[in-house]
Amino acid sequence: MTKAKVIDLSGKEKDEIELPEVFNEIYRPDLIKKAVLSLQSLRYQPYGPRARSGMDTSAQSWGSGRGVAQIPRIANGSRAARVPQAVGGRRAHPPKTEKNVVEKINKKEKRLAFRSAIAATIDYELVSKRGHKFDTSFPFVAADEMEELSTTKEVAEYLINSGLYSDVIRAKNGRKIRAGKGKGRGRKYRQKKSILIVTGSQVPLLKSARNLPGVDVVPVNSLNIEQLAPGTHAGRLTVWTESAISNLERGI
Repeated sequence: MTKAKVIDLSGKEKDEIELPEVFNEIYRPDLIKKAVLSLQSLRYQPYGPRARSGMDTSAQSWGSGRGVAQIPRIANGSRAARVPQAVGGRRAHPPKTEKNVVEKINKKEKRLAFRSAIAATIDYELVSKRGHKFDTSFPFVAADEMEELSTTKEVAEYLINSGLYSDVIRAKNGRKIRAGKGKGRGRKYRQKKSILIVTGSQVPLLKSARNLPGVDVVPVNSLNIEQLAPGTHAGRLTVWTESAISNLERGI
């Protein structure tokens, strides 16, 4: 059974608890990637023209005897229309909105991937490989007092005391302007992911920590695999509270 230290608000060891069996799950990067992509596919927006695009036109063929191709041409003009092989015609095989773009995954694979992603959060090698910066022993659990922190300053002080704030600085300095046209479409910046804080329920911490760069806060019953493995890469630096651990043990 894996044990973890409980760190209080001052950054000192308060107690030691046993982690649930889910933290001993085998690491399956293939299933984690499959599950994350399946979840992301649910957000895809259907794309494609309407069914009669390019067909609503006055074009008719001139017939034979005119010395030109017998393709539909617009009335009172000579420009071709409707047929896909002509300049100004419809698209031959456009993307269709009715296409099913959702990637399916088996329930047992999804469950195993989720458990595997949870276990990866206490793997020192995987967390370091993701690029996270921290100066603390692994694994550790935050005391429940953390859930009652109501200001961003208090949360930052706790992360400093526990040796995790350097990862917030890394995320803050990693904010870059997006390449391409997306910068003009409401998503100018790319923000690196930092710490994930998992709470036991709806608590003040959900609002007080969300303004820190790259930090995500989520109740354990709303946790999904994309939060645990952003970009399909498991091993995100995660802070579990005592309540989150106890609720996780009952729910997984």
